[in-house]
Amino acid sequence: MRLEITCHDRVGMGEKVLGIFVEHGINVRGIELMQPGRIFINIPSLDFADLQTFMPQLRLLEGVGDVKTAPYMPSERERNELATLIKTFPDPFISIDRKGNIRIVNTIASSIIGEKEASLVGQHISLWLKGFNFNRWLDANDVLAQTRRLKFQGDDFVADIMPIHVADEEHKQVLAGAVLILKSEARLGQQMNVFKQPNENTFSGIQASSSAMRKVIREAKRMSSLDSSILIMGETGTGKELLARACHGASERAEHPFMTLNCAALPDDVAESELFGVGEKEQESSKRGIFELADGGTVFLDEIGEMSAKLQSKLLRVIQHGSFRRVDSEQEVTVNVRIISSTNKDLLNLVSIGDFREDLYYRLNVFGLTLPALRERRSDILPLAEFFIIKAAQQIGRTHLKVSDDCRDFIEHYPWPGNIRQLENVLTRAASLLEGDEIETTHLQLPAYTREHGYLEQEFEGTLDAAVKSFEADLLRKLYPAYPSTRQLAKKLGLSHTAIANKLREYDINKKTVKI
Repeated sequence: MRLEITCHDRVGMGEKVLGIFVEHGINVRGIELMQPGRIFINIPSLDFADLQTFMPQLRLLEGVGDVKTAPYMPSERERNELATLIKTFPDPFISIDRKGNIRIVNTIASSIIGEKEASLVGQHISLWLKGFNFNRWLDANDVLAQTRRLKFQGDDFVADIMPIHVADEEHKQVLAGAVLILKSEARLGQQMNVFKQPNENTFSGIQASSSAMRKVIREAKRMSSLDSSILIMGETGTGKELLARACHGASERAEHPFMTLNCAALPDDVAESELFGVGEKEQESSKRGIFELADGGTVFLDEIGEMSAKLQSKLLRVIQHGSFRRVDSEQEVTVNVRIISSTNKDLLNLVSIGDFREDLYYRLNVFGLTLPALRERRSDILPLAEFFIIKAAQQIGRTHLKVSDDCRDFIEHYPWPGNIRQLENVLTRAASLLEGDEIETTHLQLPAYTREHGYLEQEFEGTLDAAVKSFEADLLRKLYPAYPSTRQLAKKLGLSHTAIANKLREYDINKKTVKI
């Protein structure tokens, strides 16, 4: 057992305390003096009867304030603390003595080597680390800390090599060995990216270099401090959920849950049970829905325009009264939530044709935010691209990826019909499949696209004349069954009879080759 004795800090105090232990024949296993006036003593466990006579004698000593049991000695805590730190350290950790022999090795280092920790003790560090002369460094007159790139089991690591000094009897610093902390390239990249990656649940996590996005962020920040519903509008992939999370994070509800439901992803009955929960049945317990789980926080309803008429009515009641009933239950449940919804549809048009309740629309759209498409905020494209490449590099354990100038220009001017989601997916795929360190335009695997004609089905090859002839042939084959007479077909296309006859002959279009 361990005892903690609080006493006056004066000469001879320790001797008086130990005298009591000698008097009772108690073996003292260890003693530690903690200034000011605290003595820790490690002794064998005593019976309660022995403690009843022994402890009062200690307390009656002049200068002793209190005596109580302690869970551990200070040095024990320090040793265990250090052992735990070393064992669980996320990077390889190795301690060596004055001769370069291993004294301590942590779990991750031994796993990389492929041997048990105990078997590595006493082996020379040079057996496992290549690229640095440890003996020459340890034998130098002035041993200074080093940061070196080394080979550890064939892989590149950056090693922080730090000497250990202890004071001798003359209080001079004597070299006792060194400790090494090794970091892989992937690990260094992860740590660097922590500083580069913004918090995705705040407005700092949204790239907003363009004037259009800065305006949206300014409005969203003002709306977040209020507690009314927000409707976020924008094309698919523009970051509506990210903005919703930021609004929640900036609100007074930030410490409470943020729950989401994609209204287009689930059948009507499943979506209802997910939102409102299910009442208790014969052999089944009740289930809380999103609204209950989010009580005090925010519910984000994505693609609200896809919500059925039945759910619209039930949602309206929640907004109006703050209460609802679970599926198969008559009990009223009261909640306090803020609703943020999003849509990529024109809700006013849905209202006009009767597909969306007008009263619900105005309840949801107390505050409205419209996210611009990525093609409308071009100054944000390259910063977003850099962020996604860094993120992808971190996932695959690479740190030196870059984008060529031509590729940067292409990325900036591509229309990105899939918006931010498309940009991220394309760059993640390119980074994952890249063999070198530089992403070129050819690595993006993007189809040709124009706003007027959309995606081209395949990459175009050949000449313009060939393309025109191919289009002509396809068009004539489609029209010929409806206009089998050359005169009828000529009139339809506004050409002469002779011109049409020649083209039909050129493309071998007749009653034998085309089914009428």
